[in-house]
Amino acid sequence: MPIVTVQQGPRNVELKRELVKRITDAFVDAYQIPAETVQVWIHEVPTDSWAAAGKLIADS
Repeated sequence: MPIVTVQQGPRNVELKRELVKRITDAFVDAYQIPAETVQVWIHEVPTDSWAAAGKLIADS
């Protein structure tokens, strides 16, 4: 059973639904496995707890 972890900033539920569907479909197509065996975990990190290029994303 594949388990995919996505680390990202906060997104709305509609975008997360689409992401989970596409990730699941990719595994079904690539591995020829049932969709029920694919798990996707979304770990959302607040923008004040994530940084890039030396700056908090919240400050961008």
